[in-house]
Amino acid sequence: MTHSEVTIQITPTSRPSMPTFMGEVTVFAQVLIHTGILKMIQEQVRFARARFGRYDLIDFVAVLIGYALSGEPTLLAFYERLAPWASPFMALFGRDLLPHRSTLSRFLAALDQSTVEALRTLFQRDLLARRPFPSLGGLFDRTGKQWLVIDVDGTRQAARQRALPQTEDLPSPQRRFDQVCAPGYQGRKRGEVVRTRTILLQTHTHQFLGTFGAAGNGDYRGDLRRAAQVISSYATKLEFPTASILVRLDGLYGDAAPLLDVLSTGLGVITRSRAYHLLDLEIVQQRLVRAPDHVSTHPESGMTRALYDCVSVPLTPAGPEVRLVIATHAATGSAPAVGTERDGMIYELFVSTLPSPAFTASDVLDLYLHRGSFETVLADEDDEQESDRWYSHTPCGQEFAQILAQWVWNLRLELGQALSPYELRTTEFAPARAVEPVHMCESAELGQGPAFSTRAPAAYGPPQWARPSFTHGFPGSAFTPQPDGTLRCPANHPLYLQERRPERDGSLRVLYAARIGHCRSWTAAAHSVKKAALRSNRDG
Repeated sequence: MTHSEVTIQITPTSRPSMPTFMGEVTVFAQVLIHTGILKMIQEQVRFARARFGRYDLIDFVAVLIGYALSGEPTLLAFYERLAPWASPFMALFGRDLLPHRSTLSRFLAALDQSTVEALRTLFQRDLLARRPFPSLGGLFDRTGKQWLVIDVDGTRQAARQRALPQTEDLPSPQRRFDQVCAPGYQGRKRGEVVRTRTILLQTHTHQFLGTFGAAGNGDYRGDLRRAAQVISSYATKLEFPTASILVRLDGLYGDAAPLLDVLSTGLGVITRSRAYHLLDLEIVQQRLVRAPDHVSTHPESGMTRALYDCVSVPLTPAGPEVRLVIATHAATGSAPAVGTERDGMIYELFVSTLPSPAFTASDVLDLYLHRGSFETVLADEDDEQESDRWYSHTPCGQEFAQILAQWVWNLRLELGQALSPYELRTTEFAPARAVEPVHMCESAELGQGPAFSTRAPAAYGPPQWARPSFTHGFPGSAFTPQPDGTLRCPANHPLYLQERRPERDGSLRVLYAARIGHCRSWTAAAHSVKKAALRSNRDG
């Protein structure tokens, strides 16, 4: 084997290497100039203030865009890496001088709300003007109707503060985060003060539609009303029915007042409700005494819920009517994290405007629990851009930088689609099974006894196990039924009842699912055994 020659050049002068992010910055700068976005920001986002010297607003915008693309953990690290290449970097955006880090800090601190709103308007206008994907994606219900799901949720960033002595002879402490943060719910993040940012995400394309930040817990109702306006404009521009836009909210918006704000705009909604007084309604009590509509078992946690579907329940005494799905399961020794406990049962409420039978009760539950995909997008954003980091100690400066970060994210998606085109994944539910009318026979004479059904009760034959698949998997007979209704796989792990699916021929298909952790360990073990067998055969 021959080795290629290696040339090592030594020079007494420093020759720093080019930053790895300069290639992506070059592409972005050309796209921003070619599409007119840079010129649009320069002309329509105005901010005049003294002591900025030769710098203009577009200079600071270029620095923030480069910072978002760089992936550097701090602004200091970004400036240190960029210092040898400052002039080429600014030349990509048609500028000549790189603002100093302290000058950028003063610029962000001096921004006002009108400048932030002007940038937000341009961001949303550019979002509606672009069609980076060949389709909108979406999900199709059991009647074939298309829906778009948009997640509205808040993310939090906590800030640490040093403990300072507070006595009568000392002045009150002046904190750097006093303007941008306030005490509030911190979740799992460490800190003394927090800032909340409400994010709008198009679930299917992963495009950000907007961001609204505030100190502490924020103004969640005000942010929700602004979010509803943005979503309505988005639907109008795309010529998509507003009623077919499904806004997915978490339990923070589970009271009647926030839901009325969304319903008044004509948008659809699905959320976890905190209005447990709905359980006391007579129509709900009558439904709970009957058998559940569905029994759902989560494949990961093994949580089994009995679902009761109330198609029309008044959200308030004056209306409107909404769909209420009640999920129940047995209480444990500890207090429930979600839901309310009554008579040894945990009740969880899910409110939606989804029609029936286009969506079954199980569909409503699965659609809400799938909002965990929103967290994966935020995790990807944290890995690539870290938009929640601190850009400024003022609300307007922080909001200005985060709007630019969302703009960069959307443009990255568009450039990725242009480089490697692909079709968006869509979710399509199985068609709803038509309910045959029940034939009634009348009595021989009118008025002699009530009419009754002539249909005999459904009776099923012995179960037939699934045959081995073409991938040489286990047949259904390899799984042993257990007294508690579960199955036991060959690796001695349980499988839980997932779905009872009526087929067109009148049969009933019963589906079971295992936990992914058990399957992963069994797959790894089987793969190792297979490799060992192949190795022994090869040696022999």
